[in-house]
Amino acid sequence: MKPETEADLANIVADLNQPVRLVGGGTRGIIGSEQVLSIAGLSGVSLYEPGALTLVAKAGTPVSEIEAVLAAEGQQLAFEPMDHRGLMGTDGDPTIGGVVAANVSGPRRIQAGACRDYLLGVRYVDGLGQVIKNGGRVMKNVTGYDLVKLMAGSWGTLGVLSEVSLKVLPKSESIAALAVQVGSVAQAVQTLSAALKSPFEVSGAAYNPAAGHVLLRLEGFADSVAYRVDRLKAELAGFGEISEIEDGETLWRSVRDVSMFSDVEGDVWRISVKPGAASEIAARLEAEKLLLDWGGGLIWALVPEGSDVRTRLGAFEGHASLVRADAETVQALGRFQPEAAGVAALSQGLRQRFDPNGIFNPGLMG
Repeated sequence: MKPETEADLANIVADLNQPVRLVGGGTRGIIGSEQVLSIAGLSGVSLYEPGALTLVAKAGTPVSEIEAVLAAEGQQLAFEPMDHRGLMGTDGDPTIGGVVAANVSGPRRIQAGACRDYLLGVRYVDGLGQVIKNGGRVMKNVTGYDLVKLMAGSWGTLGVLSEVSLKVLPKSESIAALAVQVGSVAQAVQTLSAALKSPFEVSGAAYNPAAGHVLLRLEGFADSVAYRVDRLKAELAGFGEISEIEDGETLWRSVRDVSMFSDVEGDVWRISVKPGAASEIAARLEAEKLLLDWGGGLIWALVPEGSDVRTRLGAFEGHASLVRADAETVQALGRFQPEAAGVAALSQGLRQRFDPNGIFNPGLMG
């Protein structure tokens, strides 16, 4: 099923009598036996006002198309959405609806915010085939319940997105990347913390244990970036040897897409933690490879196939999501962190309200 219009989508959903798996570009490796409902046919930029920093696009629009439209005006998606294709071994084109549904946010989240923070409005079809609109095209918008934020990160379990409105931002004139040599995860977290606490507007803060490098990014006008780089080097002089990386854009694309795990056997987990707990959590993981992002608040872990990372971690403040594994492991362990009883009841109540017949991505959030 591949509707070409929102009206067609609504009619299809209204007539459904069995569960479906929602697909945009199919790049995030979500598999299942359900019939596929593709939103890739709902494609195209509906409205773009560079002066108002506003873009409206149908949910099946490829992210690459949106980025090209924005780049022509010197603008960008500030939340820097990850491209999962290398990590997941998938093809196709990532769509903006998939990005919003999964709240996909890259390294710049520590400074600029997440995808949901730039989402101004949505149109979607609920489980009864009704077209719902919420939000608008400006940041200050009062329309009752904030369904916009609710849809971001719902993974299609509450409705099928048909259109999204986004705030965009100007691209930076200059990008600089620094590498600080450190000897441990604990030292890396201290360095990341010091960089982020500085007044020099760090927009990327990651750690690659394989190279022993803390990676930092600064963006903005060229003169400002040059000044802040010098000041940040002085600020971090006591943490380790500092070098500048020439191609910062390529480096941070690699961090964004976790390219170091591409074409490497093993399961991939994504763990969100308090940055201060990153060293302890990393030790518990016993991972074959690690990558820390968001100043230590996000840990990517490569582990042997079938590993139960949640059992290894035990109780901790945060959550662990299984990003890449075979179908049997996903079925056994679940893709997402099990919710506490109270939260699970709220989640189930929402799904019952939005999708009373349980047709959208069944089991995905269970």
